[in-house]
Amino acid sequence: MIVQSIMSTDVKTVTADQPVKDIALMMIMDHISGAPVVDADNNLIGIISEKDILQHMFPKLEDIMSDTHFDFENMETNYKETMSVKISEIMTHGVDSIDLDMPCLKAASTMWLKKYRRIPVTQNGKLVGIVSIGDVHRAIFKSCMTS
Repeated sequence: MIVQSIMSTDVKTVTADQPVKDIALMMIMDHISGAPVVDADNNLIGIISEKDILQHMFPKLEDIMSDTHFDFENMETNYKETMSVKISEIMTHGVDSIDLDMPCLKAASTMWLKKYRRIPVTQNGKLVGIVSIGDVHRAIFKSCMTS
């Protein structure tokens, strides 16, 4: 079984020049936790997740170390400022991807080793889909139950 046979092709994407507010709204409305970042030619250039957004609100390590008391409750006000930042400023660059013809268990192994829940699927650098650990599990379960 290969990745192409189990991947999702209806992938929500964003571009690097969009404000974070756009992806945050998409996350809330579409119940997703992140999205691939693509350029105008659909080349995969990064990924953005809820973790990236929330991490942007956190103080830098040196700020925490220099202040004996940090008001984490007050940090929630930083969220509004984060919404106007461009996605390119907080996205993960140089994101890993897998090929269409990769065996499903190799894809699952890659995700497990890298601690990913999902990974973009590319062909010649262009985004063509996404596959999750759940996709792999469902596919293997179905194949075992029908054999």
